[in-house]
Amino acid sequence: MAKQIDSKISESGTWYKLPEYKVMLVKDSNFSSDKKTISSPLDMVATLTNYMSGADREYFVIALLDRKMGLLGLNTVSVGGLHSSIVHPREVFKPAIILGAASILLCHNHPSGDPAPSQDDITITQRLIDAGKILGIEILDHIIIGDTYCSFKEKGLI
Repeated sequence: MAKQIDSKISESGTWYKLPEYKVMLVKDSNFSSDKKTISSPLDMVATLTNYMSGADREYFVIALLDRKMGLLGLNTVSVGGLHSSIVHPREVFKPAIILGAASILLCHNHPSGDPAPSQDDITITQRLIDAGKILGIEILDHIIIGDTYCSFKEKGLI
């Protein structure tokens, strides 16, 4: 059997042609922010509130940051329903890896207006922190936008 496979490889030069892929990050649009660098959760709240303004569903967004806390951009990871959105570490970290972000801020909105974190919010945040440690991409905070905001960092949840 091995001789048959070897002869097929040597006759054609290849046995199986693998597709070649190129991974790219595409800038979708520009979004104005009054902050170029981030030093506190409040630095992101106005930008994120403006970004998700009028949303009737839950949006899970990441802010991508460089080593000097410079804001590289925003990425909408998922759009969910009234009270939840599906968030998987693979989708959260993909743009950060491709862009070469040093750290990220997690953010989502609560269309109800109540920014208090749910148990699911706390659980997924810890799961993402653990994944970030493996990848070497620090999660600096998780901000929930409602009528006001909730910073996991300020509340001691991170």
